[in-house]
Amino acid sequence: MSLDQSVIGVRSEPEFRSWTSADTLLYALGVGAGHDDPLSDLRYTTEHGDDECGEQKVLPTFGVMVTWGARRGGRKMGDFNPAMLVHAEQEVVLHRPLSAAGTVSLSSQVTGMYDKGSGALVASEAEAVDPETGEPVVTTRSSVFIRGEGGFGGDPGPKAASPIPERDPDELVVMPTWPGQALLYRLSGDRNPLHSDPRFSARGGFERPILHGLCTYGVTGRALVRTIADGDGDAMASMAGRFSAPVLPGEKLQVAMWRLDETTTAFQTRKEDGTVVVDRGLATWR
Repeated sequence: MSLDQSVIGVRSEPEFRSWTSADTLLYALGVGAGHDDPLSDLRYTTEHGDDECGEQKVLPTFGVMVTWGARRGGRKMGDFNPAMLVHAEQEVVLHRPLSAAGTVSLSSQVTGMYDKGSGALVASEAEAVDPETGEPVVTTRSSVFIRGEGGFGGDPGPKAASPIPERDPDELVVMPTWPGQALLYRLSGDRNPLHSDPRFSARGGFERPILHGLCTYGVTGRALVRTIADGDGDAMASMAGRFSAPVLPGEKLQVAMWRLDETTTAFQTRKEDGTVVVDRGLATWR
């Protein structure tokens, strides 16, 4: 089994991607909006919004679903065991607030394959633009780690400095997950059996199906929007983080936040035992 490095830099042909009000509502429910209190987060969980906003709004982390499944140049990355693949890093850049329903023109490419010894880190980028004007809507950058595919003698990749300050966080927010959350979240598009099939997850070395990394990312994004932007998701301009440990559905998460300046927040998501599950987090605001 090996990775195909010839796909690096090959941009896919544009494809149209559409979403509906039902898709954005389902996503909000999948990342926990309204789960503990159905009267909270109504702007994201219903089409009638609430008294303050008056219409359905979209959680900014839905931007990752706008580009989910992009073809990365239209070719396979290589031949490897999919049970050994985990999401490693994710960034979403929102060039404008997302609408409850819409259509974009989407293209993507693999931007690098890095040799980490025990595995390979594969980075990619996707761009979604307005099909009528060509104006950018969402840019996402992500990477996956494929265990067992390292050792090919390649570039180990850049090392980014952590934005997390060496001081106590300014805010610490507890965000619950629930045992069936992965089964709901997968309906937003990620049907990887790692998150639903115990036999498949066992092949990857997990005791039971784990929560999607992007679901943890969405839960974290909700905490950031609620705490830093007073619930206004349209205020988020970007959000990036590194997945450092798996989460089991039902575990309680803690999101630590550091206000670096008026438009920049560093964050870190942890389990109750202190295990860091999203590290090197950085969000920016309009």
